[in-house]
Amino acid sequence: MKRTGTRFRPRLARNDYDVIIIGSGIGGLTTAALLAKLGKRVCVLEQHYTAGGYTHSYEREGYEWDVGVHYIGEVHKPWSTIRRVFDVISDGQLQWAPMDAHYDRIVIGEQTYDYVAGREEFKAEMRRHFPDEGVALDRYVDLLSEVSAKVPRFFAGQALPRSVGVLYSKLRRLWLPDYFFKTTREVLEGLTSNQQLIGVLTAQWGDYGLPPAEAAFVMHAMVAKHYITGGNYPVGGASKMAETIIPVIEAAGGHVFTYAGVDKVLVENDRAVGVRLQKDGIEIRAPQIVSCAGLVPTYTRLLEPQVAERHGLLTQLPKAKLSAATLCLYAGFKGSAAELKLPKTNYWVYPTHDHDHNVSSFMARQNPAMPLIYISFPSAKDPAWDAQYPNKATVEIVAPTQPDWFAKWKGTTWGKRGADYDAFKAELTAQLLETLYQHQPQLRGALDFCELGTPLSTEWFQWNEQGEIYGIDHTVERFEQHWIHTQTPIKGLYLTGADTVTAGVGGALMAGVLTASRLLGWRGYQVGQLLKSWKPTTSGQGAVAVES
Repeated sequence: MKRTGTRFRPRLARNDYDVIIIGSGIGGLTTAALLAKLGKRVCVLEQHYTAGGYTHSYEREGYEWDVGVHYIGEVHKPWSTIRRVFDVISDGQLQWAPMDAHYDRIVIGEQTYDYVAGREEFKAEMRRHFPDEGVALDRYVDLLSEVSAKVPRFFAGQALPRSVGVLYSKLRRLWLPDYFFKTTREVLEGLTSNQQLIGVLTAQWGDYGLPPAEAAFVMHAMVAKHYITGGNYPVGGASKMAETIIPVIEAAGGHVFTYAGVDKVLVENDRAVGVRLQKDGIEIRAPQIVSCAGLVPTYTRLLEPQVAERHGLLTQLPKAKLSAATLCLYAGFKGSAAELKLPKTNYWVYPTHDHDHNVSSFMARQNPAMPLIYISFPSAKDPAWDAQYPNKATVEIVAPTQPDWFAKWKGTTWGKRGADYDAFKAELTAQLLETLYQHQPQLRGALDFCELGTPLSTEWFQWNEQGEIYGIDHTVERFEQHWIHTQTPIKGLYLTGADTVTAGVGGALMAGVLTASRLLGWRGYQVGQLLKSWKPTTSGQGAVAVES
């Protein structure tokens, strides 16, 4: 079984940690590693058997799958911010491999469109399908760059003291363009009336979980810009992230403990002073506590109700809607990725170009067709795969679902939910596999093992409220919740991870940067200095830059 981190034992814990971080997702690990680089002793507590959150991998029946890292953008550019952060927190040990130049393949009904790496290449491919939309495409790609350039100003309040940061967020409408405060559909319909083109341009909505009429354009633009010069995959698989970051934390005297679920944050005199573990009520104390467990779980499960109520935290939560729940099928096949002719390209499969209708009709049970089926081929993306798993290949399939489909089994134990649950999963598995075989017919007959993860699995392993994978929804309203900040109203208690910035590895990574800056107070500038002083290297990275 693939594991990173150290299994918790009371004798291993210190009594002089500077910071305790609850949850070892990439936001928590980034915060911990940056603080460790600046001399802080950090204890990261993870309830799972392995560290990494959605960046962890797991093994079953001789196969390995990532659970959330399907591709990362911009890390092939050594000078990019995201690459620089990854290099710093891993001491340059994390390497990247490029995907195919057509990194995303969009299948809408019978039509196929490719997202090709490079701005000009992307536009040229889109013009091939939409020859009369050149002006709209030029403006669209320019908008992605404009948003990217202004995003640091959009989230700058998260690194400021809470009172100043909340005020900053309320006033940012004064100095940011209005498209930062519109939905994706509103902005794109200002560029073109071609609904089919809008459907193609928004086909990565599964990366943040909302169709264009609901998603904030700033979220869509960040994702589209993030990938427009190509996709990459960590060499050695997703678990290499935690595996290369943890030594940085430990080098400063810190720990990353697994099997260390936190029951409650200890609050005394309105100040967070430590945590109590679920196991044996063990207490660990530190002057600063950070939660990477998600906004809703932190306020509803980690804090005593009277504490949360006293600070007005529970009254705000209804404004933070939870994101989509999903199914994820992990499949193993006999034969190498090369033998099976698997691509390094992601497939996004949709019934029609109208994503909003596809989602709404599915959720209203008016249409049984899944509004999105995403297919990824991790063993083809990873150049180190064959050395560890010869003559084997893996596929992952993700699709939105409805939590109430699984309500009757809520609260049951993972792996022991009964024959009717297993039968229902078998039906869903057959549907997902059939979609895979439609696009990769050579895989029929090669299946060796498969396992379906449901929202209940996500709740069990990731501590999500209803099996959601993106935390709180990325609507325009979500980004108007100015009370969401890295620093909570409780002294000494902070937040990090996707809910403080945005979903995805990149969003959670940058949340880690902002939280680390806030934890250091007036010395927060040291985080920027640390990142700026890193000398990037291109040797051995395994990725070729694609820039235009």
